[in-house]
Amino acid sequence: MTPAGTGAAPDRSALAARVHGLLRDVPDFPQPGVLFKDFSPLLADADAFSALVADVAAHWDGRVDLVAGIEARGFVLGAAVAHALGRGFVPVRKAGKLPPPVRSVSYDLEYGSATLEVATTAFAAGDRVLVLDDVLATGGTAAAACELVERGGARVTAVEVVLELGFLRGRDALPGREVRALLTS
Repeated sequence: MTPAGTGAAPDRSALAARVHGLLRDVPDFPQPGVLFKDFSPLLADADAFSALVADVAAHWDGRVDLVAGIEARGFVLGAAVAHALGRGFVPVRKAGKLPPPVRSVSYDLEYGSATLEVATTAFAAGDRVLVLDDVLATGGTAAAACELVERGGARVTAVEVVLELGFLRGRDALPGREVRALLTS
C-alpha cells in the first residue's frame, strides 16, 4: 500500500505509513475469497486514530456542513471527524436499523447486494456533505450513500476513505466526484 495521491506532505506520508502498519488482513471473511481489512487495531491506537481524525478534519475544515458516515466503521471515523469540525453527523445505515420515515437505495457489492437508508430529515437543501467510510472497494456502497445525500437535497462535497482498493476500480462508480484516500493498494 502507498499513500494516495502524489506529492503528499511528509506528515501525511508518515500518517499513511503508521495507519498501514495498524491494519490487519483477514482472509476469507465474511466469505471465501474476500480479504477483509480489519481496522480494529487502528481504532484501538488512540494516537494514530486521533492523528487520522485531525488529518481529515483539517482538510475539510470550513468546506462541509455535515458528515455522513457509512455503517459501521464509517460511523466511528465520521462521528469523530464531525465532532472535530464542530459539524453534525448523519449515520448511513443498513436497511431496517432506522425508524421510519427513511430514504433507501439498494446496490450491489463485491460479494452480494445491500440496502442503505437515511432519515428523510437528515439533510437540508444545499447542505455540503462529506461522505466518510473506511474502505473504497467496488464503489457501490459509496455511490449509494451519495445518492441518498442528493435525494435529500444536499450536495456531496467529496467521498473520504482511509483505504482505497484501487484494483477494484471503485472510483469508476463515483464519476465526477472528488475521492480522497489516505492509502491505496
